[in-house]
Amino acid sequence: MIKSLVGGIVAATAFVMLSSSAIAEPEVVKGPAAEPDCFAPWAADTQFFKFPKKDGPYRIALANGYIANTWRIQMIQTAKAYAAQKDVAAKLKEFKVVSTGEDVPAQISAINNFIDSGFDAIVVNAQNPTAFGPVIKRAKEAGVVLVAFDNILDTKDAINVNVDQKGLGELWAKWLISHIPDGGKILEVRGVAGTSVDTDRHNGIHEVLDASGKKWDVTEVAGKWDDPTAQKVTADAIATNGPFVGITGQGGDTGIVQAMIDAKHAFVPFGGETENGFRKFCAAHAADGLKCSSAGTGPAQVAVAIKTAISALEGNVVPQSVKLPLAIVEDPNFKEGQDYFPDQSDNFFVGNSFPTCGINFTAQEIMGQTKENK
Repeated sequence: MIKSLVGGIVAATAFVMLSSSAIAEPEVVKGPAAEPDCFAPWAADTQFFKFPKKDGPYRIALANGYIANTWRIQMIQTAKAYAAQKDVAAKLKEFKVVSTGEDVPAQISAINNFIDSGFDAIVVNAQNPTAFGPVIKRAKEAGVVLVAFDNILDTKDAINVNVDQKGLGELWAKWLISHIPDGGKILEVRGVAGTSVDTDRHNGIHEVLDASGKKWDVTEVAGKWDDPTAQKVTADAIATNGPFVGITGQGGDTGIVQAMIDAKHAFVPFGGETENGFRKFCAAHAADGLKCSSAGTGPAQVAVAIKTAISALEGNVVPQSVKLPLAIVEDPNFKEGQDYFPDQSDNFFVGNSFPTCGINFTAQEIMGQTKENK
């Protein structure tokens, strides 16, 4: 009798757990998304999710990893600025921000802590695309909406929000090929090792260069998307492997150009990111040979990730993978006051808006926030 009773309790508990898990998981449905202009599916075969509707206001957390560059700092500031906007703040009970550095286990632990603390959604800029399997499973079973952006997660059990990072690398490589007719020695300044962004951009660059039929000698250095770091490794590369006929940089591009100037290296075609300082250099020195393609995505994609999380919590249909547009300007089309701003910080990333999502920020709105954990 006791054995039977215990067995019944165990079975009932298991049934409740399974039922709760099933209720927590999103339903796969047909598109389009609730806001199709904003939440554009990555591809024709992208799945669409519909999560069980939750009543707000919501507790949402941002689990960031690496913080030691201007893009990540501006991203944190943008996230806080977005959460503070009146219409968004009305939907939030709490908005928490944590940056854990390059330590992958620490970032996973932070996400686990947010799940245990009962947060409704977590947005994450992942240090590694493949290391988060168990915590993704926990979030799914707990009914927590998990949205990865920029450095995304290699899974279909979370929502990913990103631009075509590999396509960005391809764009830079095509720029170099079109401006360097005979091939030659290229400097590639990479980002943070192990991240999906660095890997995807690197692969895009090399696939296009390899397919060009020209001979390329590529020197790779790790600039970590950071001006001082990129400036130092560029200076070292010029001293040991230079000169170069072209350069591509994933970030820290203002520092890369400054290293060229300091070393009296000739200006060469450059495929780089969207830093204001880099674009200032591109406009000022185009006639001297610094022919630039400046493309990327502003840190405001964190706001799209938060908006996606809120929409999912409200029970709206969202794509499993959201594709964002690139911000692109190329020589000779750098326009002062539109593509670069002489009076703004060199470290400010231009193109930090997504009009189709109703997301736009002034520099003052962003810079009024801090990078600190909240």
